[in-house]
Amino acid sequence: YVMLDGFDLGVGILFGFAPDTPSRNLIMNSIAPIWDGNETWLILGGMGLLAAFPLAFAIIIPAVYFPIAIMLLALVFRGVAFEFRYRDLEHKTFWDHGFSYGSMIATFAQGLVLGAFIQGFTVDGRHFAGSSFDCFTPFSLLTGVALVFGYALLGAGWLILKTEGALQMFARRAGRIAFVAVLVAVAVVSIWTPLADPAIAHRWFAWPHRLYLAPVPILTALFGLLEWRALGGRYGDAIPFVAALGLFLMSYLGIAISL
Repeated sequence: YVMLDGFDLGVGILFGFAPDTPSRNLIMNSIAPIWDGNETWLILGGMGLLAAFPLAFAIIIPAVYFPIAIMLLALVFRGVAFEFRYRDLEHKTFWDHGFSYGSMIATFAQGLVLGAFIQGFTVDGRHFAGSSFDCFTPFSLLTGVALVFGYALLGAGWLILKTEGALQMFARRAGRIAFVAVLVAVAVVSIWTPLADPAIAHRWFAWPHRLYLAPVPILTALFGLLEWRALGGRYGDAIPFVAALGLFLMSYLGIAISL
C-alpha cells in the first residue's frame, strides 16, 4: 500500500506547493491513470484483516476509530476534488486546495494509526478496554507528521521520474526538504521508542540481538546516502523513487522487529 498509494498521496501533498497552474496540471496528469486504483489496496488490507484476524480487527478498529474516520473522509473529499477540478472550472482553486489538504490529512491520519499501533492498545481479555482518544499521543502525532514528509518524499521521487525541466527541479528541492525532515523524525523515533519501552530496548541492544539487527541501520544509512545524492541529480531519474522505497522498507522492518 505504501509503495502504491503512498507516492500517490505524496504527490497530492506536493500539489499544493506547485509554483503555478500548468505545473499543477502536469502533477495531476502524472497520477491520473492510477490514483483511484491505488486506493483499493487500503480496502483489501482492511478486509483482509477482518477475514484473517477478526479478533485483532475487533480490538484495533475501536482503538483507532477517529483517525480512520478522518482518513476516510479526507480520501473521499480528495477523490471528489480530483474529479471536480476538471468540471467546475469556476471553483478550480477550491478543488485544488481540497485535493492537497485531503491528501495531507489522510496521510497524517494514517501516521496516527501507525503510532498508536506501535505504542499498543489497552486490552481486557479479548476486548479493547481503552478510550477512542488514547491514540492521540505525542508519539502518534510525531509519526503522523513524519509520514506526511515520508509520503512527500515518495511523491517527489515519482515527479522526478515523470516530469522534466522546472517542475522536476521543484520536485528535487521538495524531496530534499522532505528527506531532511524524515531523517530527523527517524532519529527522534529511534531514540524515543527504546526509552519508552524497556522490552524494545532489550530487543535492539541486548547481545546477540544487536548483531542480528545491525543490517537494518546500516542499510538505512546506505539508502539515505543514495537518496540524497540521487535528489541532487546523480544516478538517473528513477533512483530517488527507488531509494525512498528502500528507506520505507527499512523503517517498517525496524517497526516489525520492535513489535
